[in-house]
Amino acid sequence: MPSQEFRDFNARLFAHPASFETIKDPVKLREVFAAMNGEPTVCPDVTIASADANGVPGEWVEIAGSDPSRVILFLHGGGYVFGSITTHRSLVVALSRETRVRGFSIDYRLAPENPFPAAVEDAVRGYQWLLAQRIDPSRIVIAGDSAGGGLTVATLVSLRDQGLPLPAAGVCLSPWTDLALQGESQKTKASVDPFISAALCASNVRHYIGNAGDPYNPLASPLYADLRGLPPLLVLVGTAEVLMDDSIRLVEKARQAQVEVDLIIGEQMIHVWPFFSDEFPEAREAVVQIANYIRKMLK
Repeated sequence: MPSQEFRDFNARLFAHPASFETIKDPVKLREVFAAMNGEPTVCPDVTIASADANGVPGEWVEIAGSDPSRVILFLHGGGYVFGSITTHRSLVVALSRETRVRGFSIDYRLAPENPFPAAVEDAVRGYQWLLAQRIDPSRIVIAGDSAGGGLTVATLVSLRDQGLPLPAAGVCLSPWTDLALQGESQKTKASVDPFISAALCASNVRHYIGNAGDPYNPLASPLYADLRGLPPLLVLVGTAEVLMDDSIRLVEKARQAQVEVDLIIGEQMIHVWPFFSDEFPEAREAVVQIANYIRKMLK
């Protein structure tokens, strides 16, 4: 049974639903999401430094005592429409602190101003920039949450297709992998997901690929990509997620393609619950599990 802290937190979410799907203006949506997350906490053991990664705005997150040769390239969530380095800094800090690995987040271009494939292009450029800094690809893990989790897989596919050196692993937290919205959980989990709705997903699809876009394009929906030859993956998903089937089907397809996959299923957990490591113990435990995987892959 989930902890009392989680149950109280979830009850507060349902008492004051985000209702992102009711906000039609992407700029307003970004403002609301940023306000919900508040200003990141300043920690004395954390150094934050901006960087220009081949024209893509980036941010280093370094915990005192981190190994500078190892990097988590982090791709934030937000349906390709909202979210930023700042909104997800606390999650990157938590992962960096637990792993003692440097984090590098990028502000990839957002839709609808910059539709598909802008996000994929920027993620690839950010990775190439890390390689240009003489960071060994075997010392890099690409990680992301929600849309950033799907973008993680799309980036790996793009890197493979371009013949570029692949990182040690990909980490996908509640990834959005199917812009065709074919997962049964779009309907079956609607009443238990306090964050994501089918309407929000449909709106973000329109913003990202447009009304005439192909939701089955493998770089927009990596569920439909050829996954052969990708590095190992960690996929984490909760059972109270509209996007649960995006993860389960991704894992099934990756295993069919002979990709090594670890799957963490959080019973009754919500979308990207590790994001809330300051709120309830299940989130803190998930951060530890993710960190253990990253450390193992970066040995």
